[in-house]
Amino acid sequence: MIVCSCTGISDTDIHGAIDWMRAADPDTIITPGKVYRALGRKADCGGCLPLFLATMESSPALGVPADLRGLRRRKARP
Repeated sequence: MIVCSCTGISDTDIHGAIDWMRAADPDTIITPGKVYRALGRKADCGGCLPLFLATMESSPALGVPADLRGLRRRKARP
């Protein structure tokens, strides 16, 4: 399925880029911008962003690295 018609990015492309980034660096934070860069493209109009994010969220490899989970729950130091 085409997710971004401006740049021709499909859901398969997005999942592949996420899998590649996670394999290359298990601790990386994966963002839409990083996915675009991994695919050698740049965002254009942004109309695809809701579908782009939904596609990213459906990837099992997207999860937050274990070291970064729960940071909001930690109390700030005085």
